[in-house]
Amino acid sequence: MNIIEFVKKELNLEAEAIKKVAERIDENIEKAIDIIFNCKGKVIVTGMGKTGIIARKIAATFSSTGTTAIFLHAAEGIHGDLGILQKDDVVMAVSNSGNTPELVSIIPYIKFNKIPIIAITGNMNSKLAKNSDVVIDCYVPKEYEPFGMVPTASTTVALALGDAIAVALLKKKDFKESDFARFHPGGTIGKKLIYKVKDLMHSEKANPLVQNNVKMDKVILEMTSKGLGCTNVINENGKLVGIVTDGDLRRILAKGITDLKVAVMEVMTADPKSVHPETLAVDALNLMEENKITMIPVVNEKNIPVGMLHMHDLIDAGVVG
Repeated sequence: MNIIEFVKKELNLEAEAIKKVAERIDENIEKAIDIIFNCKGKVIVTGMGKTGIIARKIAATFSSTGTTAIFLHAAEGIHGDLGILQKDDVVMAVSNSGNTPELVSIIPYIKFNKIPIIAITGNMNSKLAKNSDVVIDCYVPKEYEPFGMVPTASTTVALALGDAIAVALLKKKDFKESDFARFHPGGTIGKKLIYKVKDLMHSEKANPLVQNNVKMDKVILEMTSKGLGCTNVINENGKLVGIVTDGDLRRILAKGITDLKVAVMEVMTADPKSVHPETLAVDALNLMEENKITMIPVVNEKNIPVGMLHMHDLIDAGVVG
């Protein structure tokens, strides 16, 4: 057996199963999305076994994209967890056979409380399908599953269908990247949209500063003591006039200038790029990348340096990624 070819065949089989289900999508998907969109409560996604694991993931995807959702283990439901269901909720039940005993057992309670049921099933004649308000057909032929029993293609289809519904809801709600960040403050996207320069910059005593009338020996001491490999250069009014970096030092050495009594004005980069403390960290990152720099002065409205931002600060905070 050629393992590589076998794995390719299985992947293509599961991809084909998704395509076949996509071809059968009809107005029921729109009805299901409308029900969830207008839900005033939460979406309860339920299932059993491996399909239950898929249901849990669908619930997690809904929650992360602005649709309040939780997972209900069908077996736990018949042993007391049905209390999580409220009158304004919607139930999405995921079951390939549609006749899973634990899942079928909780249907009467859901129907009694007049809670809409959206079924994702591969059996349109099942008890689940016949008792649901909307049925989405995700039938997968038995020969697509190992021995006709192990759920592989069918769970892949259910997962893809759940993702598609979540993305459709995202579009319908006009869910933006900034909204996504609110639900993912610990993720890279969240950090890019939540962190501001003032949250990450080196300020006050950690902010490297030298006057524009000093010599390079003083500059090197300031750069070394602050540990950033750079320093802001200010004039007599405290305003930013330049920056000295490790790169500037290498350039003067390459020119054969080794006298540390040389004036900082002869070495510094004048009128450097800068950012405001309220600038989003991601905007500062983009500016740094565009100009191929790894550090940038932070100035206030009067062009007075109040900090220094280093690329390492963005990396450590998780903004770069």
